[in-house]
Amino acid sequence: MTQLPLRAQLASALGRTAATLSRATGRGDGSVIGGRVGLALEPDLLRKLAQDRKLALVSATNGKTTTTRLITSALQELGDVATNAFGANMPAGHVSALSSAKHAPYGVLEVDEKYLPEVINTTGAGVIVLMNLSRDQMDRAGEIWLLAQKWRRALAGKNTHVIANADDPLVAWGASTATRVTWVSAGQPWKEDSWCCPECGGPLDRKGMEYTPPGGHVSGMVTSRTAENDWACRECTFRRPEPSWFLDDDAVIDPRGQRWVLDIQLPGRANRANAVVALATAETFGLPIQRALPRLREVTSVAGRYTTVQRDGRHARLLLAKNPAGWLEAFDVLDRSLPVILSVNAQGPDGRDTSWLWDVDYRVLRGRPVYVAGERRLDLALRLDVAGVPFQLADSFEQALAAQPPGKVDVIANYTAFQQIRSEFGRAV
Repeated sequence: MTQLPLRAQLASALGRTAATLSRATGRGDGSVIGGRVGLALEPDLLRKLAQDRKLALVSATNGKTTTTRLITSALQELGDVATNAFGANMPAGHVSALSSAKHAPYGVLEVDEKYLPEVINTTGAGVIVLMNLSRDQMDRAGEIWLLAQKWRRALAGKNTHVIANADDPLVAWGASTATRVTWVSAGQPWKEDSWCCPECGGPLDRKGMEYTPPGGHVSGMVTSRTAENDWACRECTFRRPEPSWFLDDDAVIDPRGQRWVLDIQLPGRANRANAVVALATAETFGLPIQRALPRLREVTSVAGRYTTVQRDGRHARLLLAKNPAGWLEAFDVLDRSLPVILSVNAQGPDGRDTSWLWDVDYRVLRGRPVYVAGERRLDLALRLDVAGVPFQLADSFEQALAAQPPGKVDVIANYTAFQQIRSEFGRAV
């Protein structure tokens, strides 16, 4: 890699020092403060750190931290990878990530949806990964159609390779100006934000379609199946692009029609979808599936997600859900025989507006013990009461956990509530 100019070297070094001091004093993991210090000394530091690296930027409303982790794990088969593993997904976090692994030839950076155009322009990344768009932190991020429009403008004319979820109409629209796109059928369980065509505003039809692999048949492999995620506009020509990668239950079908069983350790359909996107991205870097897939199977948790914490004989599995689409994914992996603790805050990183709680169908929780905690527990309690879900209020997560009998319990929390629980038990990776 090209050596950094002296000013950039100094800014990078001082940023790493600030990050180390932040960790040593217990003020944080250093992934933001280090970047802020570096950028204050050299405003163009991100561009300089990104030079001569093979970079992938990963953006979505849900799943970007997990997908970033999966892609990183796969690319480590090729060499060292710089990444923002703890989700610091704005430019300061990107500077910290690249600075802390200054000699890594590869980089995989999670990017906040709102910041993606800026980071594309600054880093010149060769690979962009786009997975889904849905309502999230509306008081900060704004209307998601506007985000998709900004993606379109940022990708137009760029010499980038985009890996995009063809099943999400907003993602397909946002990615459609790119010169080169690999389309992945990763599914779209949450459809409530995309019933209208982003091109003309007309209604979208969703219907089944037949998939036939390249060449019409592959010996011993799946030759056709119904793609439940097909969509098309009634009033214009905008429709779902033809995918070359497919999620097929517990397996991925690659562009050659071969079926590979995923068998990953992360639970739920959403993580299998993340894995398909990760495999498509890894192949873009020249890494074949047979080498990438074992690396994906090594990932057991992501920034505390899916880990189990223990106290006084109680084993609590931690699940993160920060918007309606995320809650739908969390419900998919719940153990229906276990009690569940729900914790919701409304701090800055969560978004101050909790009206999104009314978009979540909580009736799936009927028939099990439900405990409600968090700073906005009364908001959630009212929503559960209207949904006819019996619950117990708790003043704190600790109180809710203590009320459980010894054994297993599932926990669903939004962002800052989740981080508070992690801090209470130690920040498991």
